[in-house]
Amino acid sequence: MKMLNPRGFGLACAALAVGTGLVVAGCSSAVHGNATANQAVVAAYRTEMASSSAAATSSKKAAAQAKAVADNCTPFRDTTGPAVTKYNEFVDAHDANAPDQDAKRDLSAQTLEGAAAAVEGRVKSAAGALPPDLQQKLTDYVNAARGLAAESRKMTYTSPVGMLNDSSKRVNDALNAARAACPAR
Repeated sequence: MKMLNPRGFGLACAALAVGTGLVVAGCSSAVHGNATANQAVVAAYRTEMASSSAAATSSKKAAAQAKAVADNCTPFRDTTGPAVTKYNEFVDAHDANAPDQDAKRDLSAQTLEGAAAAVEGRVKSAAGALPPDLQQKLTDYVNAARGLAAESRKMTYTSPVGMLNDSSKRVNDALNAARAACPAR
């Protein structure tokens, strides 16, 4: 039995490695020139990124608007309800020439002003996220409630009620418009 010659085996392996290297080097070639981007692919990528960014912005805006609507509409009824109740109590006391009509008048005016301030504060906190139509309706309520409070403060039993009734109608109209513009809860 003949043993493998280590020198011959090493020489054969070295020759095989050099030959493989020459084949690989011969099959490769350098590409000359400057690398450039495919402009159609670049334009498509930019369009896709702009669309994605716009969608993200739109989604954020919609979420902010939904939060602003909820933050304003949900407490609106709870804020304005007591003002309506106190005003009606004042009207009942005024119509009956009740001894506590002045106290009820002042409490009514104070409650109306408090409701107006609360609604106005929430609208301002929304920082423009409310739909413009809803923001205007809430602002109309604020102005009408303050007007009714001012007219209420002027009332005595002998005062003419025309201006008070007109102010009351403006509040009712503004209140109903804002309630109708708010989503049902």
